[in-house]
Amino acid sequence: MPKASALIAETRHGQLEGIEDGCARSFKGIPYAAPPLGDLRWKPPQPVLPWTGVRLANGFGDNCMQVPLPRLRGPGRSEDCLYLNVWTPADRAGEVLPVFVWVPGGGFVGGSGSDRRADGAKMAAMGVVVVTLNYRVGMFGYLAHPGLTAESEHGFSGNYGMLDIVAALEWVRDNIGAFGGDPGRVTVAGVSAGSASIGLLMASPRVRGLYHRAVLQSPGCWRPLTPLDEAEAAGASLGLDLKGLRAMDTETLFSHTAKLNPSVRALTGPRTLRPINDGWLVPEDDRNLWKRGDFEQIPMIIGTMDDEGSLFTGTWPIKTLADYNALIASSFGDMAAEAASIYPARNEAEVAEQLAFMFGDTQFTYGAWGMAEEAVKAGQPVWRYLLSRRPGGRAARVRHGEDVVSTFGNLQHADVAEGAIGVADERVSDAIMQAWVRFTYGKEPGGADLDWPGHQGGENSHLEFGDRISGGSGWRAEQIAFLDRYFEARR
Repeated sequence: MPKASALIAETRHGQLEGIEDGCARSFKGIPYAAPPLGDLRWKPPQPVLPWTGVRLANGFGDNCMQVPLPRLRGPGRSEDCLYLNVWTPADRAGEVLPVFVWVPGGGFVGGSGSDRRADGAKMAAMGVVVVTLNYRVGMFGYLAHPGLTAESEHGFSGNYGMLDIVAALEWVRDNIGAFGGDPGRVTVAGVSAGSASIGLLMASPRVRGLYHRAVLQSPGCWRPLTPLDEAEAAGASLGLDLKGLRAMDTETLFSHTAKLNPSVRALTGPRTLRPINDGWLVPEDDRNLWKRGDFEQIPMIIGTMDDEGSLFTGTWPIKTLADYNALIASSFGDMAAEAASIYPARNEAEVAEQLAFMFGDTQFTYGAWGMAEEAVKAGQPVWRYLLSRRPGGRAARVRHGEDVVSTFGNLQHADVAEGAIGVADERVSDAIMQAWVRFTYGKEPGGADLDWPGHQGGENSHLEFGDRISGGSGWRAEQIAFLDRYFEARR
């Protein structure tokens, strides 16, 4: 038995040995579920088998199957990827601290807890236990198929990646005390697909009580979900039965991703290889559930960037007015004329900007506003924000996901030229980190140094993290009102 040490954690599955990680201690590559290999491919996550002795937790586990990105630090990519990472303060041994669980984004086809931008050491040094996690994505996390539904005891398929997130949160509940964390003070946070997953799980009747506060950064939610039968049909279109799919090697299966995940997304319609209406974990479109008040009612921070769309639409083959108008017609049907007036492109030079705004509003801004409104109606405190501080003072607006480096204080990984980060960027990041930490401690995110009143229903109010940090209201209000009418008419 090793001697007692702050670098040894006793979990329910066995002992872990971490490392000193700058101003924090870290435990990386911790398995929270069994490897989903062989017959466990497309199965709900299964329990971890206990180990004997001390397991080294000094490196990240593999990333889940996705397109490799330089910012991901996992040693490789594989189906054996259900790992999480924990950072604790180096100087707070013996204290019981609140927990900040980070669910990464990546369009449901990517993302990893090893992302350099979301390294948890600096936040942990502020007195929080930080957890980042992997979950299955793409073909391995969201494929539905009639054969999978038939073998399921609950009569569903797809949404395995969401079940992984649930399993990770259960691991936190059962084990975080070994790292000095308080399982009764868990804030779950995420960006993009990660925060969309949180919003969906908040509306799931199968998931309750695993977290107590939420931070939703650019949640991609509140659009129609693909129903189970249509998702099954998409999976069946690959032309293989379940036995053949399970026998397929990992790389070949991964190569089929583009068949079910086209680069040009439906703006107002459902998609596959992402969460679906499976009839069990997600029994209905999340917008409907939130509108009825059927969601876990907890305090929230929720916000967006001032350019949520161009990161995605910059490579779309929609350059002419004819192409743009055809997209509007296919997206908005009998309300296309009104949509064209709300997103006016008078010439081809204006197409790119309006396309980016339309994408950002339909995919992120509208849902963020909608969840805030419904939470306030239910009597829950909500704080909204808009990030408009252009990193490094660059000309382009703040793009989707660029708040991650500020959330964790890792401005060295901002998408700007080396040395361009300045005092204004550091001021915004410091304000965000301090607000998020206060919130994780159960306090209001505003403080003596940050005037941030809670969101009031109907006002579309927010705190703007810009060149100055100040209150604002009415961001994209006309477009949000139109989208609310559009989706309500199709409810």
